[in-house]
Amino acid sequence: MQPETKITTTDFLVIGSGIAGLTFALKTATKFTNAKITIITKDEQSESNTKYAQGGIASVYDKTVDSFEQHIEDTLIAGDGLCDEEVVRMVVESAPDRLQELIEWGTKFDKNKEGDYDLGREGGHSQNRILHHTDITGAEIERALLAQVNVLPNIDFLTHHYAIDLITEHQVKQKRTKRNSKISCFGAYVLDVKKSKVKTFVSKFTILASGGNGQVYETTTNPVVATGDGIGIAYRAKAEISEMEFIQFHPTALYNPGEYPAFLISEAVRGFGAKLRDYNGDFFMHKYDVREELASRDIVARAIDNELKKSGKPHLYLDCTHLDMEKFTAHFPNITKKCQSLNINVSKDYIPIVPASHYICGGVNVNKKAKTSIKKLYACGEVTRTGLHGGNRLASNSLLEGLVYAHSAFENISKKFDKAKFPENVPTWNDNGVVKNMENILITHDRNEVKTIMTNYVGIVRSNERLKRAEKKLRVLYEDNKRLYDHSELSVDLCELRNLITTAYLITQFSKKRTTNCGGFYNMDLV
Repeated sequence: MQPETKITTTDFLVIGSGIAGLTFALKTATKFTNAKITIITKDEQSESNTKYAQGGIASVYDKTVDSFEQHIEDTLIAGDGLCDEEVVRMVVESAPDRLQELIEWGTKFDKNKEGDYDLGREGGHSQNRILHHTDITGAEIERALLAQVNVLPNIDFLTHHYAIDLITEHQVKQKRTKRNSKISCFGAYVLDVKKSKVKTFVSKFTILASGGNGQVYETTTNPVVATGDGIGIAYRAKAEISEMEFIQFHPTALYNPGEYPAFLISEAVRGFGAKLRDYNGDFFMHKYDVREELASRDIVARAIDNELKKSGKPHLYLDCTHLDMEKFTAHFPNITKKCQSLNINVSKDYIPIVPASHYICGGVNVNKKAKTSIKKLYACGEVTRTGLHGGNRLASNSLLEGLVYAHSAFENISKKFDKAKFPENVPTWNDNGVVKNMENILITHDRNEVKTIMTNYVGIVRSNERLKRAEKKLRVLYEDNKRLYDHSELSVDLCELRNLITTAYLITQFSKKRTTNCGGFYNMDLV
């Protein structure tokens, strides 16, 4: 593999093509028509966590029965005391405007017979406030945004381009003055997968919108691209990271051994009235929370986990048989179709379910302007820790967060763009001395090992002993991977493994440091 000697300059480098990255790129390209915006994504244009979001976006729409205060309160309760209330208020009160922009960009949300938006309700919400497009809301949003982005001439959209590392003072030979002592981001080194070349992208501003890290667990609803890349590269660049211990496990993934990633049975199905049953067919949620199936995700996931461990059975059930099937199939056509493909008739049969890794509430620290601790590096979406989610994300607040923080980044950068300059003396990628890796089985083995460690030791319920074992095993994997990385020609698989080990280790370390159970974090030794 030969690095490109030519440096590519772009005013804005956007890493990621989900709702956050595309929203920022669209707004920026529309305002600064003479600027160049480059979007890089490791797979196809639409392959992101956004594409797989089923439920929808939370927003106070019907103010005759709902209010900002109710949405704020629901978010704070779900966050279990760790939310930043100022951030929650900013996001909730911004929601209607951000949703209106999505609609103007062509996103089609479902309406009822009266022509009003058909508002859904999910766990933790006190009112119906979820705007959705059947059960494929994320795919519809992604479609609408891509349609807008792909016609703008000043956006360069590069697929199969993988961000290896951010470029900071660690690579650039620049004099650091006291006034400019803070680390700055000057772009990124990017692997062009199809050409097997490492490109150097130099930018005035870099926006990290690369999604989460669901692939650190064996069972996850996340697509295979969710390998913690953004958190990994930000951590290596010495960005501030926090609250990595808060992993949200979705209570109801379809139990279908061998399918990967796990198929999500949306939270909205329980909001629609579905009931959970144990392996024997008995209701059990009343034993855990007065809200039963509409309790927040951390409570429902732990309840299911406890019932599974008590029974020793491989799965539990979600019962939809008592629901209005005409309305159910209209609202959840893809879930219905998926079940039918497995010979599950939702009108007669219970749906087998298990919890699955779904969302990380922590990540790269950003303020309300989407600024990270590194100058000229902004971040939005699941890669971040904003203060909105606290210890546990309220259902359907994540797509909203991506929208709001992409807008915040756009507004803040807009004030600085005219004075921004390209950095100088940025070196191209150096891979002298590396050789082609002929031991890909090592990468496959270590990737599976990370998943096993995290699932067994750092899952829904943790303990001090489990965390110690995870730390020890991950440290060995890190040392082995570092030797392989330092001497091998780059590949996506090798880089992904590097980031998976990094994020897994961070989750473990933050878990060890937490001294109280809260939200999505539960250590049985702290009870």
